[in-house]
Amino acid sequence: MNRFLGTDTKHTFVLTIRDADTIAASLRRALEAASPEERAGLERAAAVVEAAAVASAAQVRAGWVRSRLAAVGFAGDVGSVDAVKALRGAEPKLSLLAAVELQRDAVAHPE
Repeated sequence: MNRFLGTDTKHTFVLTIRDADTIAASLRRALEAASPEERAGLERAAAVVEAAAVASAAQVRAGWVRSRLAAVGFAGDVGSVDAVKALRGAEPKLSLLAAVELQRDAVAHPE
């Protein structure tokens, strides 16, 4: 789960809550009891979760920015002023500074 904050124009911070470890442990327990038919799907899910667990906080924020931009139909350049406007439209409580900082993560960590 990710939570992004930055609603105060004086203080901007981003809080990233990572629960991939908990999910990975649950998948490992499920794999122990899995039938042969379930095994392939659970192994794939475990690989996806493990990949997400090693992503840096900046990469997680970059992915969040791209997902929020996609949710509002923005398909332009992530590094543009229009992207910041779209991000703030998607998340109206983001300060301009927070939106720009998040945008920088998205530019620095392309998909």
